[in-house]
Amino acid sequence: LGLAQAVTAPASTRDPYAPTEVAIRNDFEVGSIVVVSDDFFLYHVIAPGRAIRYGVAVGKAELVWKGRARIGRKVEWPSWTPTQDMIARDPSYAKYENGMPGGPTNPLGARALYLYDANGRDTLFRIHGTTDPSSIGKSVSNGCIRMYNSHVKDLYDRVQLGTRVTATG
Repeated sequence: LGLAQAVTAPASTRDPYAPTEVAIRNDFEVGSIVVVSDDFFLYHVIAPGRAIRYGVAVGKAELVWKGRARIGRKVEWPSWTPTQDMIARDPSYAKYENGMPGGPTNPLGARALYLYDANGRDTLFRIHGTTDPSSIGKSVSNGCIRMYNSHVKDLYDRVQLGTRVTATG
């Protein structure tokens, strides 16, 4: 995709998934979000040619979400209800088929940004926090885009309803 040319970070022990301001191509809309699943990064475009890059976890190979959407809803400490497909893949989720209240043990973490298609329908994909920080930088989820809770809180405060989201491989 040739999306980003990272600004050099100070040496060595820095977390590669920490929020970092980077240079990007100039053709991305300011305010938009671009997810590059193959690289495990989400970019929030903050100015022409500039973005904040966050590390993410993405869906397992067969479940990676790719496409375009808009943020249609934002929720602090969201509840979670697994889809029927998720329950079919992992029957242990059935105990939450009526929902799991939000809170520190909820798999959606501290914040969720709900993605809606061009017709205003919920895609069932989210950008959300995680209770498993070790998953960042891996393909492990049921398709959603996971972030460290502190990072999704930062992104949540920066973006508005209607923000464009594009996800590529």
